[in-house]
Amino acid sequence: MSSPTVYLRDIESRPRFMTTWERYKHREAHWLAESVGEMLGVFFYVYAGVGATASFVVGTLTGQTGLGCTYKFKFEHVKAPPGDLVLTFDPLALHTVGFAYSIGIVLAVTICGATSGGHFNPAVTLAFAIFKGFPLRKTWRYIIAQILGAYIACLVIYVQWKDLLDVAEEVLSAKGLYDTVMFSPNGPAGVFALYVSPTTNLHRVLLNEFVTDFAIGLVIWGCLDPTNHLAPPAFAPWIIGFTYGIAVWGYSPTSLAANSCRDIGARLMAMTIWGTRATGGRYAAITALTNIPATILAALVYETFLGSSSRTLTPVHIQYLSAHKKYVDDNDLAPPGYLGGLQPGNFSSSQYDMDEHLEKDATQVLEVTGTRV
Repeated sequence: MSSPTVYLRDIESRPRFMTTWERYKHREAHWLAESVGEMLGVFFYVYAGVGATASFVVGTLTGQTGLGCTYKFKFEHVKAPPGDLVLTFDPLALHTVGFAYSIGIVLAVTICGATSGGHFNPAVTLAFAIFKGFPLRKTWRYIIAQILGAYIACLVIYVQWKDLLDVAEEVLSAKGLYDTVMFSPNGPAGVFALYVSPTTNLHRVLLNEFVTDFAIGLVIWGCLDPTNHLAPPAFAPWIIGFTYGIAVWGYSPTSLAANSCRDIGARLMAMTIWGTRATGGRYAAITALTNIPATILAALVYETFLGSSSRTLTPVHIQYLSAHKKYVDDNDLAPPGYLGGLQPGNFSSSQYDMDEHLEKDATQVLEVTGTRV
């Protein structure tokens, strides 16, 4: 027996201006709602992760206590020549930053995913365009919105922390270390944009970035597989979020971007404040671009070897997609036949050909909102 269809408007009164806006949003401005969803989703996870990083770096440089995870850090001179800067770190803080990114991703997918589909990464958007039929006309809008979300998040954090960031810059200038530390992982600019030390082997950095992004990409694609009975929609944000957090701060020997929009948006913001000195040199190309081919390769490997259109959808995914189909059908947001395999008459075990229907739907699954299927 199927569940009754109950709309939110049936149980919750809405002001007239919201009713008018919803009609306009569905007919004329749905693209704007999707773009705002992507922008806010990236804002959530960048704000959480970069904010925790600000607490870590600024607290270390200024010797401030009470700054979140920095309470165990201090600015001191121990066994070092006069004028040198010795920074003491607590490994727990590194994992705290990773945890912040994790929670940020969970919030992003949970709150904004239903509107935009929860890409929050240019590499994911491009992979969806290649393998899931996501419309190319939407791709550029999503990517711009994602970069803008990261830029705004970093700019907000800079304004919030500006007083202490200025103190940190003064400390470095007083010690004659501004040029060597400012644009490094331990400097104020390193709160936002990613940097490595000048002696770092960029070939190893590239390898580390590619392999880690590839692993994260496999996890993302596995969680988005509607035939994966071990990763229902409610679990996917947590699995992806904690995988990202562990990869970024737990097992990476160097700084890790793992998301092109997080790096590009943050670096543009750093350049807005500190000019061309914040560009990051050749390393910037690694952090901005490596995630894209690594994620596309992960999607290719999953679709080629690990996925199969002959598997049955989980009951939870059928319910999730049926609700999504009802929404887009009611508001004329989908072309005719969108998710047609979910029609009740198609679920007879003797008549329903999963191969035929899934192949038919494959090019339409993400055509409108890029929903997580």
